[in-house]
Amino acid sequence: MELSKDIVLRPRFTMTLPAAPETIIAAYADAAITSNEFVISSVDDHVFIRIPRQKQHFWSPQLHLEIYKIEDQPTILKGLYGPSPTVWTLFIFLHFIIAILFIAAGIWWYTYLRLEKATLVPLLVMGILVIGWFGLYAAGRLGRKKGTQEMQQLQGFMYEILNNMK
Repeated sequence: MELSKDIVLRPRFTMTLPAAPETIIAAYADAAITSNEFVISSVDDHVFIRIPRQKQHFWSPQLHLEIYKIEDQPTILKGLYGPSPTVWTLFIFLHFIIAILFIAAGIWWYTYLRLEKATLVPLLVMGILVIGWFGLYAAGRLGRKKGTQEMQQLQGFMYEILNNMK
């Protein structure tokens, strides 16, 4: 699997399949019973494929599949590679904190500007927060790069199940 160089931390894909969604979900349910390589769970039309906990590291990805059909159209499978929900929530929380602090520093800077006080400290804080945001982005890219091999394993397993289903 070739990962694009776009600014995407959670790669997505879409496939159309001739089989009914129930057949595909049943194939993954059967694989969940027999597979030792991956942990497979499903809820309604969603299938989650994860690396077993003992083989996981902080950046280990998971594959989320959504399988559905719209009337007479072929079955649509949408996939999303991403970190564990805990890691993703942490990243979103840190981005939120940096954004709030940046807005606060902007208000601080504007207040000092209007009061004709020295604005160097608020500008430095804003600069540090921007550097922190780029640091979070770089950490996300590093995590994606570190999890690339596991993403390829997840994709290979997904295709193996789909090919054995036919």
